[in-house]
Amino acid sequence: QVQLVESGGGLVQAGGSLRLSCAASGRTFSSYNMGWFRQAPGKEREFVAAIGWSGVTTDYASSVKGRFTISRDNAKNTVYLQMNSLKPEDTAVYYCNAIKNWGKRAPLYDYWGQGTQVTVSS
Repeated sequence: QVQLVESGGGLVQAGGSLRLSCAASGRTFSSYNMGWFRQAPGKEREFVAAIGWSGVTTDYASSVKGRFTISRDNAKNTVYLQMNSLKPEDTAVYYCNAIKNWGKRAPLYDYWGQGTQVTVSS
């Protein structure tokens, strides 16, 4: 009954920026920690960033820290990922999910949507 819809991906040159959005429905959005994950071709899905239910606490993978910013708007049931200074190695399909365990950076839902493709050219 939960649905997460990612959008905002695209093709960008190295050094450029994109802002991803994830619209949530089906459950009380404001009660959940949220996160972004990504998966490159031939790679395992990896954690990118997380944000607490209130929007105060955030966490980032070391590979994106200082370049990406996660935020949320509970009134709109939406979480965002602002990506600056993009690198070719950021190329992947990006997914959002609720965070089941903050310490383990574990996603809550087994279902993953289609994600949004981010391609960074060199």
